Amino acid sequence: MREITTDDVPAALGPYSQGIVSGDTVHVSGKTGVDPDTGEAPESVAAQTTQTLENVAAILEAAGTSPDAIVSATVYLTDMDDYDAVNEAYRAFLSEPYPARTCVEVSRLPAPLDVEITVTVERDDG
Repeated sequence: MREITTDDVPAALGPYSQGIVSGDTVHVSGKTGVDPDTGEAPESVAAQTTQTLENVAAILEAAGTSPDAIVSATVYLTDMDDYDAVNEAYRAFLSEPYPARTCVEVSRLPAPLDVEITVTVERDDG
């Protein structure tokens, strides 16, 4: 098991790793849409989703892989009415075949944000 860290995303808010490589699998902890340069998140859920996926991509890059290798994702929304906006941003960022995915509404997230995403990637070291 190997920890993945990068300064290209905001630091973890608790006692957990940004990502873990275990064998050929990369597990990325839940990321949000906080911009690492400003420490702020965009107001719209679509822009938060895009920034969240950019943060996930930075961790995957540090692990030697990319969003194209995502096999599953879990999306946490504070309002399921944002589902369509999240899907639009998600679709624009990822490509087919899309990862397997679960999307659930939660009462709140650790920071006052609208979306959090965690992913699992299977690395192909060829």
